[in-house]
Amino acid sequence: MEENKVRYSDEELEEFRQLINEKLAVAKSDYEILMKKINESGVNDDETHSTYHTLEEGSETLSKESLMNECMRAQKFITGLQAALVRIQNKTYGICRETGKLIPKERLRAVPHATLSIEAKQARDKKKH
Repeated sequence: MEENKVRYSDEELEEFRQLINEKLAVAKSDYEILMKKINESGVNDDETHSTYHTLEEGSETLSKESLMNECMRAQKFITGLQAALVRIQNKTYGICRETGKLIPKERLRAVPHATLSIEAKQARDKKKH
């Protein structure tokens, strides 16, 4: 019976909405912590030893770059979750954008912002390589 379903029921969509809202709250909190770390890392203590200072700056640059990358990933995840909430509202959530079939609940629970079924994702990945 599940094979012939065109979309998830309102009850199922509500379950996913709650899951996504929980993940979104955590993601936003993580993002704010990362931003705080980035802003704090911009504060330098005056160091008179130039060699030590140069090494420290290099390390700080790598650390800040790493934080920036984490921040961008977090922002992308937040955007994906927000887009998933819009799809829930439109009742198109969980429908593979390539095959038009329902994405299995297990996949959506693991990757709630997924827009492709595993098959469509694997086919797309094969095309890339």
